Amino acid sequence: MSHRPIPAAFGHNGGPPLEENDHVPPWGRGGFRTYFGWRAAHRAAWKRIPYDTVLRRQARAEKAGVTYEEYTLEILERGVYLQPDDKERIEVIRKNRRKRRGRTPL
Repeated sequence: MSHRPIPAAFGHNGGPPLEENDHVPPWGRGGFRTYFGWRAAHRAAWKRIPYDTVLRRQARAEKAGVTYEEYTLEILERGVYLQPDDKERIEVIRKNRRKRRGRTPL
């Protein structure tokens, strides 16, 4: 017995139904402006960094005992340039590593 696809009705392009309720777009059920705004800001923050700045931050991150991403996030989120003496904050960052590992980037 051969299985042939059922032909689409006249004027139908064979795409997904427009009333599909179980589909949730990446930005959720609400508006999409905030999603794309944050996405653009995230890309701008990580992709437009001069090479010399990246090398300097990498060296400082290694001295402080954190990764480059953690060091840069601390600058972007709090405006703080971590030093090796900031032991309490570095400990908090290290504890939060486990929570962030399961996340996917934007």
